[in-house]
Amino acid sequence: MSDFARRLIAWQRDHGRHDLPWQGSTDPYRIWLSEIMLQQTQVETVIPYYRRFLARFPGVAALAAAPVEDVMALWSGLGYYARARNLHRAAQRIVDAHGGIFPRTAAAIATLPGVGRSTAAAIAAFAFGERAAILDGNVKRVLCRRFGVEGFPGAKAVENQLWALAESLLPEREVGRYIQAQMDLGATLCTRARPACARCPFHDDCVARRDGRIAELPAARPRKAVPRRSARYAVIVHEREVLLERRPPSGIWGGLLALPELPPEVEDAACWAGTRFGLQCAPAARLTPLRHTFTHFVLEMQPLLLQVEGGPDSGPGRGRRADTHRVAEADDAYWQPLHALDDAALPTPVRRILGALARPDLFTG
Repeated sequence: MSDFARRLIAWQRDHGRHDLPWQGSTDPYRIWLSEIMLQQTQVETVIPYYRRFLARFPGVAALAAAPVEDVMALWSGLGYYARARNLHRAAQRIVDAHGGIFPRTAAAIATLPGVGRSTAAAIAAFAFGERAAILDGNVKRVLCRRFGVEGFPGAKAVENQLWALAESLLPEREVGRYIQAQMDLGATLCTRARPACARCPFHDDCVARRDGRIAELPAARPRKAVPRRSARYAVIVHEREVLLERRPPSGIWGGLLALPELPPEVEDAACWAGTRFGLQCAPAARLTPLRHTFTHFVLEMQPLLLQVEGGPDSGPGRGRRADTHRVAEADDAYWQPLHALDDAALPTPVRRILGALARPDLFTG
């Protein structure tokens, strides 16, 4: 066993995390779910989503059989929604192609939608004890600092160097604990900002600390100008319901319910609502704009409030109020009761916009 692995395992045994809800289990479904949720998301954020998801979908068969809309609703607010769609697709593939039995090797797990090499290795190590290296963001940071690896870890040549290093350090035994130790060290001590070097097991032989380069390693992504986009969104309300549209499966907020987006050429939002949805609306009023940052661009959102005018026949579903229901003029549009927003599959910025609609002065019904 390498000195690096030996010291890291000893540190994890005494100082690592041992009480996370997915730890202590060798169930590949639970481990897979946690690993997907933890991609680009903090542990504290994931835990309540993980528990709710397991309560609703306790196994791969239940997840595979569920409508994708139910999956997206439980994922709402967690972000990076392609993860949820891929999770659902992967569950269906496990049922259809593997007889409902989770694949047992990292190579086979990596063929599932949404599962990359590092995630597959972690699942295989934790669930089946396979000796496989991982290379997530935490591990890249630890290796770059401890061994002084130069260059941006996302660059192919640097990534290949890190994979070779990660594989060379793998211990022959206690692989699961070693993998967990790498994750724990990067998440709790060797953090991106303000690392706790004094408590690190590699305090005395870390290249980044020795050379005063903790802030420089790993090297940052080469800076690019972040594109900005702008869009207008129709907040169409009648009494205490709001009109939402199902987004296409691909693209931002794929498969979620969101506010209808106005085409750039539209000048009169009320007229557009009449043409698009068959609704007679009062002139639009501008609501507070919102800025939302995605991975590769910034979206400037301008919501426009449109109140449906007329009697009950002009409103949603001719007076129905109990549940979400379709708009006759648009198969992908639904009336959503504002009191039931918590159960709807909504992107976070849309949820923020709709949160302001709880004010009773917005409604005349």
